[in-house]
Amino acid sequence: MVNQLEHEINRRRTFAIISHPDAGKTTLTEKFLLYGGAITLAGAVKGKKAKHAVSDWMEIEKQRGISVTSSVMQFQYEDYCINILDTPGHQDFSEDTYRTLMAADSAVMVIDASKGVENQTRKLFKVCLLRDIPIFTFINKMDREARNPFDLLEEIEQELGIKTCPINWPIGSGKEFKGVYEREKKRILAFTANNGQREVEAVEADLADPDLEQLIGREHRQALVDDIELLDGAGDAFDLGQVRHGKLSPVFFGSALTNFGVEPFLEDFLKMTTAPLPRHSNLGEVDPFDPDFSAFVFKIQANMNKAHRDRIAFMRICSGKFEKGMEVQHVQGGKKMRLSQPQQMMAQDREIIEEAYAGDIIGVFDPGIFSIGDTVCAPSKKWEFEGIPTFAPEHFSLVRQVDTMKRKQFIKGTSQIAQEGAIQIFQELGGGMEEVIVGVVGTLQFDVLEHRLKNEYNVDIRMEGLPYQYIRWIENEDLDPKTLQLSSDTKRIQDLRGNHLLLFANEWSIRWAQEHNKELRLSEFGRS
Repeated sequence: MVNQLEHEINRRRTFAIISHPDAGKTTLTEKFLLYGGAITLAGAVKGKKAKHAVSDWMEIEKQRGISVTSSVMQFQYEDYCINILDTPGHQDFSEDTYRTLMAADSAVMVIDASKGVENQTRKLFKVCLLRDIPIFTFINKMDREARNPFDLLEEIEQELGIKTCPINWPIGSGKEFKGVYEREKKRILAFTANNGQREVEAVEADLADPDLEQLIGREHRQALVDDIELLDGAGDAFDLGQVRHGKLSPVFFGSALTNFGVEPFLEDFLKMTTAPLPRHSNLGEVDPFDPDFSAFVFKIQANMNKAHRDRIAFMRICSGKFEKGMEVQHVQGGKKMRLSQPQQMMAQDREIIEEAYAGDIIGVFDPGIFSIGDTVCAPSKKWEFEGIPTFAPEHFSLVRQVDTMKRKQFIKGTSQIAQEGAIQIFQELGGGMEEVIVGVVGTLQFDVLEHRLKNEYNVDIRMEGLPYQYIRWIENEDLDPKTLQLSSDTKRIQDLRGNHLLLFANEWSIRWAQEHNKELRLSEFGRS
């Protein structure tokens, strides 16, 4: 039994794919699924109108061609069981992405070869550094005109503060893209456009090979010889220990759209990553190989199946084995329960499961009892995993329903969407839920809120933008916010848990509040 448990956990790999919008992250995800046999045809995000990426299932995603919610997908490849967390790339959905990264053991960072490190990549990378997890870099779109690869590496190192080690090296780019040179194997993978069905055959060619010039051309041969000499002499050496602590990022070049370089990347990545990592709890580290089951909720999604009006809690299993029908303890709720309808996801397709292991992501039916960050575990244990931070929203609107007769639907809809973490809801001190202040990380979330309230709860809303830029949680638990001396453009509010916060119009207002209230302690993060 123990051997079976160890074998199953050892073959798990759970990782998130992060990037700035339009770097090709969803396309790369699909190619992984293609190799694992999970899908037979990749749906190009920019393809015909009827064809959508398999990991984009929400209606608004299909309309806009972007990933709005985090998708969770599992597939088998060789002897590995792989859980991919395909995070939203759009800058307006970074809050959901932050939380998803809490469930991953490593991250694949996709970078556009012509654009380099972009703003969203920086934000996501910071969360990875907080987690001390391995970060692998896939420099995508080499089949288009690209920047100098040395410049790209230098930018990654300077912008993100992580060392890089190229595992392969590109030969040309755009129309002159000839393939990549695999440094360890000392062979060339020659690129030939083949509609992205499978990888082309590798061509064995040493740098000193006289036929190399005929294969890739004289100029490319000379450039490759010079580049590899420079890399071998001045580049960072590969160090697996540094990779596993997020200090060194292995870099791969390729093209997800044409399918070039994807399978070698997947194979190397799986060899370099680890089985599920231990997790911190109130009782110390929880070993994934501990036979007792434990998991935490990192995402809640309502109405995945509009016909059933359901609500799914996504859980990352941290230790042991889950079996359908088993009794577990909901730590925060203080109750024993059975997790109902346990399932794994392939985008909108679901499959009821009998068992799952540490590293796996499962979705369970949530009757409204779970919150993000909650722990469930074997009844004999009292583990409670560290909470997931609540990130400060950056845009605020006053939201009220148009039809006052639909107050119940309005409260239910806004509360459920807030519990999923897509938005944050605040009230004026002592205020009711007839109108709420909605805070979001990016403005597209306002569109999603309006779309979902209309389509899922049949509620029309009015939104009025508010002139605030900053929000801070008040850390002093015994402090009455009404006693604070504040500037006229500062607003006192509370969240749904009763925590007190302040809304500021600018940084000057924050400084003014702290100078005139010496005891006041403010935080940029709340706790789920």
